[in-house]
Amino acid sequence: MRLSNTARGLIALAALMPLGALAGTYNLTIDHQPMTIDGKAKTAMTINGGIPGPTLHFQEGEEVTINVTNKLDVDTSIHWHGLLLPYTEDGVPGISFDGIKPGETYTYRFPIKQAGTYWYHSHSGFQEQEGIYGPIVIEPANREPFKFDREYVVMLSDWSAETGSQIFSNLKGQSDYYNYIQQTVGSFIKDAKAKGFGTTLKERLAWGGMRMMPTDISDVSGYSFLVNGKSTDDNWTGLFQPGERVRLRFINGSAMSYFDIRIPGLKMTVVQADGNNVQPVTVDEFRMAVAETYDVIVQPKDDRAYSILAESIDRSGFARGTLAPREGLAGEIPELRERPLLTMADMSMAGMGEMDHSNMAGMDDSNMPGMDHSKMAGMDHSKMSAVAAPNNDYAPGSGLTPSAADGGKFLVYGDLKAMAPYADYRAPDREIELRLTGNMERYFWSINGTKYSEAEPIRLTYGERVRIKFVNDTMMNHPMHLHGMWMQLDKGNGRFNPLKHVVNVAPNTTLTVDVPVDALGEWAFHCHLMYHMASGMFRKVIVEPPVAQSAAL
Repeated sequence: MRLSNTARGLIALAALMPLGALAGTYNLTIDHQPMTIDGKAKTAMTINGGIPGPTLHFQEGEEVTINVTNKLDVDTSIHWHGLLLPYTEDGVPGISFDGIKPGETYTYRFPIKQAGTYWYHSHSGFQEQEGIYGPIVIEPANREPFKFDREYVVMLSDWSAETGSQIFSNLKGQSDYYNYIQQTVGSFIKDAKAKGFGTTLKERLAWGGMRMMPTDISDVSGYSFLVNGKSTDDNWTGLFQPGERVRLRFINGSAMSYFDIRIPGLKMTVVQADGNNVQPVTVDEFRMAVAETYDVIVQPKDDRAYSILAESIDRSGFARGTLAPREGLAGEIPELRERPLLTMADMSMAGMGEMDHSNMAGMDDSNMPGMDHSKMAGMDHSKMSAVAAPNNDYAPGSGLTPSAADGGKFLVYGDLKAMAPYADYRAPDREIELRLTGNMERYFWSINGTKYSEAEPIRLTYGERVRIKFVNDTMMNHPMHLHGMWMQLDKGNGRFNPLKHVVNVAPNTTLTVDVPVDALGEWAFHCHLMYHMASGMFRKVIVEPPVAQSAAL
């Protein structure tokens, strides 16, 4: 007899609760533990002895009590990523609470107001990179608008033998420390043959002035990529019977890694994004920014194994799992695709287009050879303007624009349409522009040219609808995460624009979201790339009551 999804969830809950505990009470213990993953050994941080932590199964409408015990020798915390809850329960030290001291147990209590796929992780130091993360599955109060026979969580993550502190220190000391594929004389000669010597020289000088290279796709390479804590060789496997509809709950729990997801031989129908139902859209491949979640349904009909492939955006490796009709099978692993290269379109200079140097101050054809490169060293990207890309998630001509492995359909944000129209869709009351800024050479990241430690909070008023215009003035992707409230991603679908808790802002692009301000309190708002957040791309958001209400209080 095969257990139902609900029965499996109840069994998982029972494993988390001591005998006699009330329903809705969960116990998590954070501790150190020696771990060897993909041959890389270190003393990691675990939740209930594992990486990732246990899947928490909640029911929409219930009240939950979660006891978190800290057995580390440093403070810790748990943030409930994407959950709508009182700000005091959000789990961000310095904003929501003081953190959990060594040896203490902290109790979170909050209602479950939503359904879908979410996750939880530490918001203290670099503990998320060390193993403090896990999935959340919330069963809806009402019937879901799509059918499936079984389901699996597919949690992706990146794993290093180095600690998060070591990685951050290396980046601060040398920003390209982990760029293992540098350009060479050979690549210059190859490009010169294809583009001409003059054009190639100008491009190299421009990249040199930015203190970046076209290979600067990811800040950190050299990770092992995991599926539910298992390496490619360990081959996490989910079973199916041919013809069944299988729901896969993808969560990108990485510290720094973007993934392109595909299952060769199967179409994927996307039914949820960041926990919210969307109109089903069938694709061959999709990209996951750090901290996003996507639910897809697949229907394997053949009696064979299928590889779940999550290829890192810099093509340095796969996170790999398998769907199989029985244990012991493994799907094929293809060769890694060619590594993408940033182009001049990603360089965040408005009007640059197809290398029109006449639009670049000090870089026209006449003075390029003798330009003073010292004036560009450590150039602050905030001095440049981002180009909008209305029909794509990336700038026109971007080297990061994805395409499906076999020429099929690749999901873009514009494909995401909410299942139901948003009830209070209206014009925004005001607009806030947030420029995503940074200095790659010195490795600091900021918003509007100001680091978190030096910035004033963003103040919002309860009940207003605020448009946030993200302008990415850097050459890196930034997955922006707002705590406590939804961002309605504006991709031209009006009332059907989807609600998300993370939106990716690509290099040299402008992206707008509307925020229904419906949660009083103090909230975090930041880039979810761990080392970008740590170096300053972070803001506090304060939601205040309307003036009349404040006066009455």
